[in-house]
Amino acid sequence: MASAESVTYSAIKALASGRVYPDVAPATVVKPYIVYQGAGGVDETTFDGADTLQNCRMQVTVWATTRAEAATLIQQVRAAMTSAPVFGTPIGASVPDYEDETKLFGSRQDYSIWYQE
Repeated sequence: MASAESVTYSAIKALASGRVYPDVAPATVVKPYIVYQGAGGVDETTFDGADTLQNCRMQVTVWATTRAEAATLIQQVRAAMTSAPVFGTPIGASVPDYEDETKLFGSRQDYSIWYQE
């Protein structure tokens, strides 16, 4: 049975040298890395019950030591999330970020993905 997390992980697991994690990365992870998490979606439940076709709004965030590296990596994520077998639809453009405490540059983008449960 597929899940939004398994679909996302399968699409991006080779990026960032395989440093791809659900929700949060380990504290000592080598940079760059990617984290992903569900952030809602479309509910297809009707009077007939829940459909096996499910939707998830999946947020993917990359973290790197330079702005250029983060920008390149989020482009790779976009290519992976919008092609077969995911065919995700970007929800808006990527959003750059900087975390002063860790001195890391980030970029995040949300995707609407459909998958068969």
